Amino acid sequence: PSDYHHSSSLQKGLFLLPLVGLFWQPCRSNGEAGSKPNIMLIVVDDLGIGDLGCYGNDTMRTPNIDRLAKQGVRLTQHISAASMCTPSRAAILTGRYPVRSGMASNNDNRVFLSLDVSGGLPRNETTFAALLEKQGYSTGIIGKWHQGLNCKTHNDHCHHPIHYGFQSYYGMPYTLIPPCWPDPSRDTELAFERRLWLCMQLLLIALVTLIFMKLKGWLDTPWLLILFIATFGFLLALSWYSSYTSSLYWDCILMRNQEITEQPMKGERAGSIMLKEAVSFLQRYNGPFLLFFSFLHVHVPLPTTKEFLGVSQHGLYGDNVEEMDSLLGKLVDAVDANGLGNNTLILFTSDHGGHLEARNGHIQMGGWNGIYKGGKGMGGWEGGIRVPAIARWPGVLPAGTVINQLTSSMDFYPTMAALGGGILPKDRVIDGRDLMPLLRGDVQRSDHEFLFHYCGSYLHAARWQPKNSAAVWKVHYVTPIFEPKGAGACYEIIFCACYGENVTHHDPPLLFDLSKDPSESQPLSRESEPLYDSVIQTVGEALKRHRRSLTPVPQVLSEQNEHSAWRKPCCGVFPFCLCDKEDEADPK
Repeated sequence: PSDYHHSSSLQKGLFLLPLVGLFWQPCRSNGEAGSKPNIMLIVVDDLGIGDLGCYGNDTMRTPNIDRLAKQGVRLTQHISAASMCTPSRAAILTGRYPVRSGMASNNDNRVFLSLDVSGGLPRNETTFAALLEKQGYSTGIIGKWHQGLNCKTHNDHCHHPIHYGFQSYYGMPYTLIPPCWPDPSRDTELAFERRLWLCMQLLLIALVTLIFMKLKGWLDTPWLLILFIATFGFLLALSWYSSYTSSLYWDCILMRNQEITEQPMKGERAGSIMLKEAVSFLQRYNGPFLLFFSFLHVHVPLPTTKEFLGVSQHGLYGDNVEEMDSLLGKLVDAVDANGLGNNTLILFTSDHGGHLEARNGHIQMGGWNGIYKGGKGMGGWEGGIRVPAIARWPGVLPAGTVINQLTSSMDFYPTMAALGGGILPKDRVIDGRDLMPLLRGDVQRSDHEFLFHYCGSYLHAARWQPKNSAAVWKVHYVTPIFEPKGAGACYEIIFCACYGENVTHHDPPLLFDLSKDPSESQPLSRESEPLYDSVIQTVGEALKRHRRSLTPVPQVLSEQNEHSAWRKPCCGVFPFCLCDKEDEADPK
């Protein structure tokens, strides 16, 4: 408006400003019809619902997530479609139960086990990114992928995010594993190994030359010296082979689009580089954007910068959570600083519950799931599947609202499609529901009446929220056997089992009313609950309908091919795959 006051030629048009504001401002700030909002989906890895202040934790400092909750809508009954990384993320991307896409397992291969297996999210699945890309959105993903990478060769990238509607990618195509960190400064080792291939070539040339000249009689070199050189070369090659058997080199990598930028990655600086990439994405966006920011935090081995080591009351895990919260705060601040806040829907969640079995001796290295029983890897118990979820959209979603209705991470898919003008696929079942009517307060009840809880491809439990009742019934058909007996998790193994002798089949099923017993501590019976038979029958009939809706598909996770050296990603001359194309200084 000040421009008008300084320009006499336009002063006569001042009376038009209210009209201009009337027609222009609502579309810009309130996301009304005709305006496509920006969408940012933030997913944290292995974060427990009990780790956050806004969900009741008073010993972990998460001020930025808590602020996000105060500015938006917090969901208290938000359920992940799976309790492991790969299938839960497949469900978020597709809006479908993982069993429908083949991203569920009938054996122990419940996630992709390496970057050198051939499986991946089926290419015939349509992700939310693919829907929005067709509607003119700039689409990007930053962070963890874990949906496969190569099919036959080390660089065919048949399961790269670019094939699923994401126009840009920066991040880790696999997932954090213990070899990725601690990562002491490996500059000396990397400097040596970058020259190792050249050294071995020169040594081999020298050895062959010496033997040839010795046999020709052109050189009077003692055979003992030649044997010494050959032995040294063998030991050098053995040292190289021993170091390269570690998955640090083959799985702990970072990529920008289809180029490997770090092999191996420096785990503790990955988060700050990802934040830098996200800020760059926001600054260059043109038109509506979709950004999927997929944290590597807070998955073991918890790579954490020195700035955050020792800051929490909960050891390395707490340090990593508080660092994640700081990065998230800077990410949200960047949205607001670029003038995008009022037209950007931010969705925040965790892929599943905290990993109870992640321990270093008696030190807990995984998350806390609050009052809820169980954790990561358990398909039925609440601790593995009830996750934090927050939605912020200033001026559209009522700030400070808490919704206790049943929602699912599969709901993000149809929600994004509806906001961006995308058309849901008609040739497949979409299990998610549009969240916007519930988030805005237009309706008071969730569109979900039943949700089904799988452990791999085995159905362990189901829940029912009757439309005319405040009750939330939970039926368990199968539960894992905790080890040791009496524990709350499977501490003697990495994850609880889904099938076989390590689970208990319940006949009759276990029944809980989560509205009265969210901790699932007291199973109901015919004697204690008059509605027991009616609930069991109703949920059973819903389960039959659900199973009739399933169509047989190849089980991608179950049928992972054997590991192949030809599929190992490589940024150099295979098998000497080493590079660091990032700035050595940590980005600020």
